[in-house]
Amino acid sequence: MRVTWRRPWRSPVWHAVLTFGLGCVLFAVDFPLVGHGGLLPGPDWARVLVLGGMSLLQLGRERAAVPALVAALPLWAVDAAMGVSLPVLLVAGDQLYAAVLNGSRRSSQVLVVLAGVFMVGTLVAALVLADDLRTSLLIFLGVCPLPLVPVWWALNVRQQREIAEAERARADQLARIAELDREAAVNAERASMARDLHDVIAGHLSAIAIQSEALLSLQDGDPETVRTVLRSVRENSVASLTEMRAMIGLLRAQDGHDELTSPARLRELDRLLRSARASGLRVRADTDVPADLPAAVDLSAYRILQEALTNAAKHAPGAAADVSVRQADRTLVVQVVNDGAGGALNASGTGLITMTERAQAVGGVLLAGPCERGWRVRAELPVEGE
Repeated sequence: MRVTWRRPWRSPVWHAVLTFGLGCVLFAVDFPLVGHGGLLPGPDWARVLVLGGMSLLQLGRERAAVPALVAALPLWAVDAAMGVSLPVLLVAGDQLYAAVLNGSRRSSQVLVVLAGVFMVGTLVAALVLADDLRTSLLIFLGVCPLPLVPVWWALNVRQQREIAEAERARADQLARIAELDREAAVNAERASMARDLHDVIAGHLSAIAIQSEALLSLQDGDPETVRTVLRSVRENSVASLTEMRAMIGLLRAQDGHDELTSPARLRELDRLLRSARASGLRVRADTDVPADLPAAVDLSAYRILQEALTNAAKHAPGAAADVSVRQADRTLVVQVVNDGAGGALNASGTGLITMTERAQAVGGVLLAGPCERGWRVRAELPVEGE
């Protein structure tokens, strides 16, 4: 727990006690600037009483500075009638300073205007009452600093405080914006991980389920066919575990030096085609994979083919599927066309959304829909340098 220690002289109570004590000392030593010979001379205890009242009003210098200043006006008048004294002038200047500093913006503006009016009135009175211009100027320079210095000082401190508050608010806003950016980045990363997990689960595990169901439905099947299906089930299981292990390792990586399994690429397309055939699809492949594909395009193309074949095996089991991979005019074109009821694929499903997002992530487009044969998935991915 952090404890903030407040300087005692900033407390209104200590402020009032110190000013009252200093004023009493000035009265006791009969300081030369203590007023004498006023219109209504009074005893010393009366001056101390006026000073005590004004010091008591200083208790509200932070939360009720303007009302305290207004309440002190009669005490100012009494002190002026007995002869203006330096202790009361000091307390009055402090009250004016506190009112301009801690009051509302409107009240501060009013006090600034009143201080200006006082200065103009003092100048006019000095010109009228004094015998010459030099005397008038001396009177003006002697009286005007009394309200001018506290008001100017308070305005300067108030301006600096408002600037500091504005900077603090701006820093809070920047921190909030940074937090929102961080949350957006986390959400985007979660969405990306969700797409990768869907590719792994919907690809490999769906193939395992389809192949297992096909194997269970065989009646005295050919042992070689059974071995082929089981081999494909094992390959899909191992690949799924490998990719899941790589993703978990990525999440656990702290310094970026963990050895992770590389993502699937088009060079592993044969394994994907064997898995699709084991799922019951009659796959014909016409592929010409470029050797220098960017990693992002390579991975996106593989995932799109994987998702398209998985959907074909799921929605059109036993159908024929043609897989094509070609590069033309710096564009990689991957296409899967299958017979049967492939059009039953839900256009708002996660698989189709994932394929579209993967194509768009590398600046490409994806077209999926019914065709003359049945169902077609076609992705055009621009090929550019790394």
